[in-house]
Amino acid sequence: MAYKALYRTYRPLTFDEVAGQEHIVKTLKNALERNKLAHAYLFAGPRGTGKTTMARLLAKALNCDEGVGHQCNHCKNCLAINEGTHPDVIEIDAASNSGVDNVRDLIDKVKYGTILGRYKVYIIDEVHMMTPSAFNALLKTLEEPPANVVFILATTEPNKVLPTILSRCQRYDFTKLSEEEISNRLIEVLQKEKIEYNREAVDLIVSLADGGMRDALSILDQVLAYSSNTLKAEDIVNIFSLETKEEKISLLKDIANGDVASLLERMDHYFKKGTDIKRLTDDILVILKDLLIYNNTGSTALMQALNYQDAMDLSSYIRDNKTMEYIDSFMEVTKDYKSVSSINPLFEICVLKLASKKKPKAAETIVMEKEEEEPKVEERVFKEIVIEEKPKPEVKIERNDAIEQPDLEHGQPKILKGTREGDSFTISTDRLIELAVLCKNKETKSNLIAKWTDISKFVGHPEVGKIATILLDGRPLIANKDIVVLEMKSKSLVSKVNLVENQAYVQDILNAIFGRHMFVFALSREESVAFQQQYTNRQQLDKLPKPGSIQAEFEGE
Repeated sequence: MAYKALYRTYRPLTFDEVAGQEHIVKTLKNALERNKLAHAYLFAGPRGTGKTTMARLLAKALNCDEGVGHQCNHCKNCLAINEGTHPDVIEIDAASNSGVDNVRDLIDKVKYGTILGRYKVYIIDEVHMMTPSAFNALLKTLEEPPANVVFILATTEPNKVLPTILSRCQRYDFTKLSEEEISNRLIEVLQKEKIEYNREAVDLIVSLADGGMRDALSILDQVLAYSSNTLKAEDIVNIFSLETKEEKISLLKDIANGDVASLLERMDHYFKKGTDIKRLTDDILVILKDLLIYNNTGSTALMQALNYQDAMDLSSYIRDNKTMEYIDSFMEVTKDYKSVSSINPLFEICVLKLASKKKPKAAETIVMEKEEEEPKVEERVFKEIVIEEKPKPEVKIERNDAIEQPDLEHGQPKILKGTREGDSFTISTDRLIELAVLCKNKETKSNLIAKWTDISKFVGHPEVGKIATILLDGRPLIANKDIVVLEMKSKSLVSKVNLVENQAYVQDILNAIFGRHMFVFALSREESVAFQQQYTNRQQLDKLPKPGSIQAEFEGE
C-alpha cells in the first residue's frame, strides 16, 4: 500500500479534533444543532489552517446517517466523504476550472437530486481564481440554490472575490494556529507514531510552519524521511538551511562589538550555505524582542526564543537604548526585501551599518593604563594665555629618521618616537598601534572629549584663534596625559595640526584647558578608519604587541 502523508493521515475526522478555529467550530455546531444553515459559506484564511478540512467536516455533519450534526465515521456517507468518493460532495479546484463554461456545467448539475446523502455539497477551493464572467454566472445560483444544496467557497485571498459573491455568503475567517496548538498536535502525532523527539526540534518545526498545521505536518514528514524516524534539531537546521539560536546570538554580539571581519566571514558562510535570510532576519527580530522584554522587565515569562541566561548574557552587549535601534533597522530591511531581486546584499549592508555605529573595542577603548591623578584644571580666559616667545623645538634627524626633542615641554614626548617629513610630524601605523596598546584608561579620553568644546573659548584670541578653530574640528581618538591623537574630518586641517611650527601653539591651548602640555597629532577620517581596521585585524589574530615589549624611548643621542 502506498505511503500516506502525515497531514492526510492525521486530518481531523470530527469537529472536536480540529486544532484551533474554536470560534468557527462553535458557530457551525450551533447552526447544525438549531437547523440554521446557510446556503453558501466563504472560508477565508492563510494556507494550511483547515479551510478544506472544515468544509469536509461540515459536509459530513450534513450527511451522516446518525443525523444532521453527527460525524460517526462509520456509516457509508462518512466513510465515502473521508475517502473523497462521495457522489454528493463535489470538490472543485477553481484554479483549473475557472472559466464560465465550467460554472455553467456546475449549474446544470445543481438541479439534480442527491444520490447517497441528504445534502449536495459543492466545495470550491481557491475560488478567487475564477474569472469575473464565471463569478457572474454563479451569482444567481449561489443566491437561490435548491434547498438541498450547500456551497462552500474556500480562498486564501478573499479580497479578490467579487463583492457581489461575498454578500451572498456567510464568511468565516480562519486564523493562523498558535504555536501551542501546533506544538501539542505535533507531539500527539509523534507519540502515536512512536518517534523519538526533543522539544527544540518541535519548536523549530512550529517556527517554520508559520501558523499552518498542514505545513507543520509536511515538514515533520520531510524531516523523518531524512533522519530515519528520529526528530532532531540539527537535522532540521541542515535540511532547511537554518542557523542555530547560538549562531544568531553570536551574530548580534559581533554587531554590538563592531567586529566587521567576523561579520563578513559569517555573511560569506550564510550565503554559501544557502541560509534562508528572510527567516534569519525574522528570528533575529524575535531574539531582539525577547531582549527588549528582558531589559524592561527582567522576566522570561513572555520570551519566545531566549532563556534567562541567554538574555542576561546578550543584554551585557546590547543595552536597552540600542535594542530598539537594532529592531528598527532589521524591520526596515525586511520591508526592502520585497523590492529587490536578491536580499543577501541588503542583509549584509544592514548588519555592517549597525556594526559601524559601534566602533571596534580596540579603537573605542584606546586610552592608557591607570595613571597618576591629573592636576586640577583651572578655568582660563583669553587674556590668561601667554604665548612664550621661544624658538621652535630643535629637531635632530638621525639616520633612522627618529625625532629627538630636548625640550619636551613644547615638543614631542619620548614615548611617541615619531618621524618628520619636511616641516610636518608623521607617525607610522605600527607606532600608533603600539601607542593604542599602551593607552587603556577610558577616563583620560572621556575627560578630553567632555571638555574639548571648551577650546571654542579661544577662537577669538589674536594669537591662537586660528589654531583653536582647527582643533575644534577634531575628536580625540587615542589619549594619555602626554599625547592626543585626533581624528579630523578635513584633510587640509590635518596638515595644519601636524606642522612642526604650530605644535607649540597647539600645546599652549591644551595647557590652558586641561592644565598640561600635550603633544597633538592628527589623522584624517580615512586614515583613522584604516588604522582602526589594522588594530582590529591584529587583535583578532592575537598579533598585537605586548606592552612590555614596546620601546618607549627614542633611539638616538
